[in-house]
Amino acid sequence: MTYHPLRLPPGVDLRRELEQRAQADPELCGFVVCGIGSLESPVLRFADQDAGIVLAGPQEVILLAGSLSRDGAHLHLVVADAEGRTMGGHLCHGSRVRTTMELLLARTEGWQLGRERDPATGHLELRVSPSPPRHPPLPGSPG
Repeated sequence: MTYHPLRLPPGVDLRRELEQRAQADPELCGFVVCGIGSLESPVLRFADQDAGIVLAGPQEVILLAGSLSRDGAHLHLVVADAEGRTMGGHLCHGSRVRTTMELLLARTEGWQLGRERDPATGHLELRVSPSPPRHPPLPGSPG
């Protein structure tokens, strides 16, 4: 397993940034092991709901976990408000970093993650398949 620590600055849309980075760099596809920081008015979608809701004001990120692939992300978020009340659900687009987001991403060597519509659930679900074999460079070739 390969780990990638990452810090995202204020103003960044957390979900969109992670999806864009996974699109651009397959080395970042894998699992979000943990994420801590703060968000300004994050957007969460609760279980069995079609749309997300905005949680007003600054929220401390207690935990961010999920999976990242080039086909999208599945991210769960738990946040706490100024009184320490916690709430959790699916992280939606529009959740902007307030001060910082510190993340640890893990890539599982030998496996490729993707998302595809599952006929049983109707949702884009995780697809796990073996990575294509990596051939060593030929003698005398660069890399």
